[in-house]
Amino acid sequence: MWDIDYTLLRGGGVAARAWKTAFTEVTGVAWRDEPIFGGRTDLDICGGVFASHGVTDCTPERFFARYVEIVETVRHEFAEQGALMPGVPEILKHLGDRPDVVQTLVTGNVPQVAAAKVAAFGLSGAFDAEIGGYGTDDSVRATLVRRSLERAQAKYAEHFLPVVIGDTVNDVTAALANNAVAIAVATGATPAAELSAAGAHVVLPDLSNLEAAVRALTET
Repeated sequence: MWDIDYTLLRGGGVAARAWKTAFTEVTGVAWRDEPIFGGRTDLDICGGVFASHGVTDCTPERFFARYVEIVETVRHEFAEQGALMPGVPEILKHLGDRPDVVQTLVTGNVPQVAAAKVAAFGLSGAFDAEIGGYGTDDSVRATLVRRSLERAQAKYAEHFLPVVIGDTVNDVTAALANNAVAIAVATGATPAAELSAAGAHVVLPDLSNLEAAVRALTET
């Protein structure tokens, strides 16, 4: 279960700019707050932003519809202004060649934006997006992991050992809440020591060491 932002890639701020534009267009309220996006679900962020701006007459569904529209018009900017994190293509290919591994996304992004981000870097084929967990599933990130696991078991009729890979404390705690293996990468804003203190089973500096990353993801 892969997180996207600062785990697989960085999007160059494209989604954040689209978020702010959509918010002002839909609500008519000038943007004046800068929430922490990392590790949170879009539903959670949406509720916080509405509250901090005093917005009471807009639903998340209405906002997300416009947000997705804007992202679709600028999706080419993800690859132009962002980048893949170290080692990502190699480990996705390695795991994709293994018959005992199913890769998907567990991300705070809404599904359409998640799809746009991974497609911009040619990663779409690596994931079974149908069984992912997304930012519209719930405001609590741990629920995203649970929903993804439920979808995987329903689709494949198999018992899975879930492994969550992310760069924030929220990724780690969401994994632990579901008895999943928590693999953290210190490629975002959270220091390795904080990820370890949160209970990550393994903390990697990044995914550039293929042997170490595969060992962590498949043997922990």
